Amino acid sequence: MTFLQFLFDALTVSLRGGRNFWRWMALLGATSAIGIYAYSIQFERGILATSGLSEEVAWGIYIANFAFLIGIAAAAVMLVIPAYIFNNKEIKQVVLIGEAMAISACLMAVMFILASLGRPDRLWHILPLIGRMNFPRSMLAWDVVVINFYLFLNIVMFFTMLYTNYKGSEPYFPAYFLGVLVAILVAISIHTVTAFLFSSNVSRPYWHSAILGPRFLASAFTSGPALIILALQFIRNNTRYLVDDKVIETLAIIMTVTLQINMFLLAVEMYTEFYSQTRHASSIQYLFFGFKGYSSLVPWIWTSIALNLVAVLGLSIHPIRRNRMYLNVACVFTITGIWIEKGMGLVIPGFIPTPLGDIVEYIPTHYEIGVCLGIWSIGTILFTLLVRSAIPIQLGDLSRLSRQIRRGGSRRIRNP
Repeated sequence: MTFLQFLFDALTVSLRGGRNFWRWMALLGATSAIGIYAYSIQFERGILATSGLSEEVAWGIYIANFAFLIGIAAAAVMLVIPAYIFNNKEIKQVVLIGEAMAISACLMAVMFILASLGRPDRLWHILPLIGRMNFPRSMLAWDVVVINFYLFLNIVMFFTMLYTNYKGSEPYFPAYFLGVLVAILVAISIHTVTAFLFSSNVSRPYWHSAILGPRFLASAFTSGPALIILALQFIRNNTRYLVDDKVIETLAIIMTVTLQINMFLLAVEMYTEFYSQTRHASSIQYLFFGFKGYSSLVPWIWTSIALNLVAVLGLSIHPIRRNRMYLNVACVFTITGIWIEKGMGLVIPGFIPTPLGDIVEYIPTHYEIGVCLGIWSIGTILFTLLVRSAIPIQLGDLSRLSRQIRRGGSRRIRNP
């Protein structure tokens, strides 16, 4: 069996499905087309002409999604660590789902960076031997290196595991375990470096905080497991792929503890800024209570805090956390609350007010929203295809399916 045959079989089985599957793919495809159209308008007219960005507010909803998705990608280690470090066999069975989510999240994060550049054709400036990355001095260069390296690691690990299972064998454990250890370190580093990318801007007091890195990690290890819990439950309810309840319970406990830590760090940040009432607190004042009559972000941040509080209070009580309906609601609340906190509650207020004291508010335009929906749809399509190719291989069905396809029995085959 060649690797090309494996790729062909995996792609073939991932595209087999019933009406619901093709309706889902049609919806995602239509949304992706809307995003591509919105981006074409942005590329033609320029990002400043089609977005709510300005000279005063240089980062908007694109960078907000980037910061959130890097956390989702890094959270894949919440499956890898208990599976391979603590040898949890139940979680080891679903590690590929986390790897697929990490790959999709990384690619979406890169697409959001490209969308925010305005002129992506100038990307060659950071290419080795062609442009100048200013490595290792530039924190942005570090971010580019660790994100691409993490994406490469996850792709290699995902397809290595799939290919060996496809052949009916297991990967060479010492080499694979070494890759797991490196992936854990890089996963932590990608979100830490992203936090440093913000906190190194000393002219932005709202970002210039020593606990920004821990806040990034805590929020990542909260929203990531929450999204994985929802994905695993959907997969378990709609396929033959078995997901043990212990996996859901372990991820729920991880999400609970990290959400508690995240809320504590947010409280520490609020105390530090509001107690002294210096001029450096103007950004957080604008975010939470408004500043000089401007208050467009106030409803966003209080909604985020309310959602996270409702989620953490229920998750902290064991009988309530074990209730699947509440757990799913808490996951949705957590994902939404963290997205707001790391997006509208972090990126935007860092620019308001400006170092000169000017206040220029930011509101995303319909072009930006269209591009965001398109990128999320493309990433969801990729995640869907990766999972649909992984499930038959994990169940041991793909080789049998391949033989039936070659014998002309494709009409009798259904993707599990």
